[in-house]
Amino acid sequence: MATSPFHELSVFLVVARHKSFTRAAKELGVSTSAVSQTVRLLEERVEQPLLFRTTRSVSLTDAGQRLVERAAPGMESALGALENLSTDTTQLSGTLRFTVPFFALSIVLEPVLPRFFQEYPQVRVEARVSDQLVNIVAEGLDAGFRLTESVERDMVQVRIIPPFRFLVLGAPAYLRRRGTPTKPADLTRHDCIGYRAPTTGLLYHWELERGRREVRIPVKGPLVSDNAQFMMRMAAAGLGLVYAAEVEAAPFLRAGTLQPVLEDWAPTVPGGFIYYPHRARASPPLRAFIDVARKVLSAS
Repeated sequence: MATSPFHELSVFLVVARHKSFTRAAKELGVSTSAVSQTVRLLEERVEQPLLFRTTRSVSLTDAGQRLVERAAPGMESALGALENLSTDTTQLSGTLRFTVPFFALSIVLEPVLPRFFQEYPQVRVEARVSDQLVNIVAEGLDAGFRLTESVERDMVQVRIIPPFRFLVLGAPAYLRRRGTPTKPADLTRHDCIGYRAPTTGLLYHWELERGRREVRIPVKGPLVSDNAQFMMRMAAAGLGLVYAAEVEAAPFLRAGTLQPVLEDWAPTVPGGFIYYPHRARASPPLRAFIDVARKVLSAS
């Protein structure tokens, strides 16, 4: 069976340290014949003997001694690096690299990061903020945050925000001035703050639903943007109606600067998810971040 040169080298170094195939086999948890065969494969690979073997002893050839002197420090360093990755989770370190949309800043990172850094002060977080869909594997990122419909099927999805609604919102002064829409078609006669998707460049049609009925309204108005916080602030200033996630609009709703209309047409989405590739195990820092996020955000 084919073996890698690194495996062969690691076995050889254990034999060289013990000066014994038997003791090396005991440490490695394999048979003595397996150890001997692995060392023989390495000797064939380098085309010269590395050990002198007798019935009573094992010693290094000159080539074997040179190999130990050159390879052992590097192997110890590599094994030390692996051990550091397996330390107790209270000593987690490293850098977590996320891609997050703008709306996740206020509803995910801002509430979660203070608690996370308190519990894991040795971990750094790099947040790349973009509403465009990013290939996290190609970009060398650990994970991303999106609504579930925006996540590729080959990704692991972990819910950290429970299901929430998208609402049509307006400032009380605007609604007094222009009236309150009572059905989706009324939106075409209102000033609506539009959203242009950065991924497609298209103006978003507001999606409303009641029971099994779904409608998409091509709204118009004086302002178009791709930043939800800015859009809601402008709606609160009376420029027009806005379509936004209820979790992101919560501060405006609590303050009374925006109020929902057409609530019986508000669609519900499955929630917010951290995602990462199926083929990559979540690193200990990422698992820790997910645990903290779910506690802080009270995800279901």
